[in-house]
Amino acid sequence: MPDDNSLNMLVNRLRILVIFVAIALLVVGSSVTSDNPLDGLRKYTRGVEFDFVEWEISALFNKAVSASLKLERFLDNKQQVGVIQTWLAGTENVINLEQDLLTAQNDSSPNRDELVQAAKTNLDQKKADQNRLAKLAEAVLQNQTEITLAKAGFGLGGQILPPVLYQVSDLPLNLIISPRTEIRNVLSLSLDPGLDAIEKDEIETGIYKDFDLSALIEPVGGIGAYPTMVMRTTDLNWLAETIAHEWIHNYLAFFPLGMRYYVNDQMRTINETTASLAGKEIGLDLIISFYPDRTPRYYLQMPTYTTVLAEGAETLNPFDFRAEMHETRVKVDALLAEGKVEEAEQYMEARRRFFWENGYRLRKINQAYFAFYGSYNDTPGGGASGADPVGPAVQALRTRYSSLKEFLQAIRFVSSFDQLLQLLD
Repeated sequence: MPDDNSLNMLVNRLRILVIFVAIALLVVGSSVTSDNPLDGLRKYTRGVEFDFVEWEISALFNKAVSASLKLERFLDNKQQVGVIQTWLAGTENVINLEQDLLTAQNDSSPNRDELVQAAKTNLDQKKADQNRLAKLAEAVLQNQTEITLAKAGFGLGGQILPPVLYQVSDLPLNLIISPRTEIRNVLSLSLDPGLDAIEKDEIETGIYKDFDLSALIEPVGGIGAYPTMVMRTTDLNWLAETIAHEWIHNYLAFFPLGMRYYVNDQMRTINETTASLAGKEIGLDLIISFYPDRTPRYYLQMPTYTTVLAEGAETLNPFDFRAEMHETRVKVDALLAEGKVEEAEQYMEARRRFFWENGYRLRKINQAYFAFYGSYNDTPGGGASGADPVGPAVQALRTRYSSLKEFLQAIRFVSSFDQLLQLLD
């Protein structure tokens, strides 16, 4: 039988969980207001908009069950690491079985139906096994993230606030809307996962033609709901970083920086850059502490692709995605500033083909693309942010503090870009 202290701790954690989920539901419910002048374009999206309330209720139930059991507390560090390794291997197995099913469905042999049924049976069984293990694996990583945060000084009376909660999920897609005449995020909507390229293009093209706006539907790696949503992956380093990144958003939501996330693009960039910097630091600390064999020898901010210069060439030419995207953004900003909207769009399409030829399968590059990806500016060089000074200012502020906690304690009260610059001065 658990003692009184354990029961009190469980009750307190459940109480905190309910409070934060209630806040999350209120925030989600108010994300799109009925008097929004862009509400008319939702005629293209109403049938495929993601139901956050339904997801939150389901996630809350799962986390309440997990919190009541606390199975991870009965495992030592070695056993917890074993759970994660088994879960990651199982995830990879599921991905392979999904490919087996796709292969069977496209088989032209006489026994195709039997192959499909066998592949589906194997996949369903493995998915069921994974779903059972997922709750424990998520609890383990939540606990390890909280331990890492506590070591960094974020604990309050032994409790991380808000508690770290995440759930692997099929993430909604993000519809980003920008004016054609400038790069600016004027609206974001979450759509159901699973839309194919044709369905995405129909929505984007309809908005372009009817409202003269740039639109793009893109996947995301995580969403700062509560519990946070994280996509399926076999990359533990990325997963640790993303869990921490989304927790930072939850943490900042109770301070001016997080509260003003949607005020303008500058505040969005400050938020995202802060969460990206912090997420990388916390995620790396977690890996070093619990999974030292997975510690990266170096950090690659963007993958490097290589292409042969000419047939039979002996040397390879490294393709610098970040530098090329930086050049693209700067050129587009200049064209739009001159009012050359159509010329800018033609240039972006030419550059998209250039990236495609060099290994980056970008479906579209438009104003909405830069409005979305330009917010993540945590690495020197700009990338999709171009010459935007906001991200570099956040990076510069981070160098002023010896600890991550001190940095977050300073930046969490920032309510404008001017105030951020004042901190630097």
